[in-house]
Amino acid sequence: MAFTPLHDRVLVRRVESDEKTAGGLIIPDSAKEKPAEGEVVSVGSGARDDDGDRIAMDVKAGDKILFGKWSGTEITLDGEELLIMKESDILGLIS
Repeated sequence: MAFTPLHDRVLVRRVESDEKTAGGLIIPDSAKEKPAEGEVVSVGSGARDDDGDRIAMDVKAGDKILFGKWSGTEITLDGEELLIMKESDILGLIS
């Protein structure tokens, strides 16, 4: 895949949720919510401040993140569904 996000944007792959509840019930596809957890695929070079200097990104490729339910723009690259979002849409890192 030859795609690099620009500025403070991040390319994210959603992490699929479990198909069973903790009690063992199987969740049908129609009842599943889109997961708000993902893995960073690639990041842009960062936004610029008022002086024109780059602001370093807080995330890097491979990081596991949480993001808002309606965050990002869905795209398809090489047959894979991904999200492009601003770094500010990311709620936090999962360690």
